[in-house]
Amino acid sequence: MGKKSNLSGLRRFLPQLEEFLDKSTASLPEQSQAPQTKKRKTGTLSLISTTYDASALVPHYRTADDVPENLQKYFSQRKRYFSLYEQGCLLDEEGWYSVTPESIALQIADRCRCDTILDPFCGVGGNAIAFAKTCEHVIALDISPVRLALARHNAAIYGVADRIEFILADYISFANAYLSRPHPTRKIDVVFLSPPWGGPGYLSPSDNPASSDEHQDELEAHPEYSLSSINPIHGADLFRLTKRLSNNIAYFLPRNTRLDEVSALLESNKTSVADDEPQMIEVEEEWMGSKLKALTCYFGGLVAGQEHLF
Repeated sequence: MGKKSNLSGLRRFLPQLEEFLDKSTASLPEQSQAPQTKKRKTGTLSLISTTYDASALVPHYRTADDVPENLQKYFSQRKRYFSLYEQGCLLDEEGWYSVTPESIALQIADRCRCDTILDPFCGVGGNAIAFAKTCEHVIALDISPVRLALARHNAAIYGVADRIEFILADYISFANAYLSRPHPTRKIDVVFLSPPWGGPGYLSPSDNPASSDEHQDELEAHPEYSLSSINPIHGADLFRLTKRLSNNIAYFLPRNTRLDEVSALLESNKTSVADDEPQMIEVEEEWMGSKLKALTCYFGGLVAGQEHLF
């Protein structure tokens, strides 16, 4: 764990996805086809370059007066999301309410040190940027060409874009293509699962996506969050699929997640003789000041005391 090695592009990593990735890249906005010094031959967005500009895709808000009302509360936290925000970091509307605060992303990245980590729902790049500081190679997926372009833009600001493969793809297709190869040429050491939770209303019993975290924090208790609310598939099914890629999983979940459902994941997902060995799940609370923001559930060799399983 943590051992570094020289890695090649995705042509060696996943040949079967090459045609799919070529088509995906062709659908990117014109702004994402910025001048480049060198382009990998795999159809991915990761280029060996420190200059990339996606500022034409979304506004970079500089003052609160410029921000839409529904994003005001997030804008006040901008430097917690990206400490280099003032240097031009970009977020789309979904990115504003879903990006992992930088200090939390760095904490998780420190726990997930490895050669190759997969971030299947990278959004605007908060976690992928942190992983690029502790891992040799980051594979970052997203289904949105805009968010993927913004993630690469932000990674360039942090100077780590050359360590990240940005791939326009849905995780289910990617995972199934990877698993269809009997002997993949690159091992995925760790998977960081941070799937969509269902919007900013995940703490509320109502379906109103405009529910406020601040209002909900005034309540003594929140409705328990079920893994069935995760997208694009049930959270337990997502875990089962991911465990076929790697036993080392960091599952980023709402702070009100039902822990009995998390605990049940191991019992329902024994796939090998090695799985007969008693294993633990480590649940880490992610705090920002006095507020609990999320849970990170570690599996496999990421759990303290189970490093031998890595």
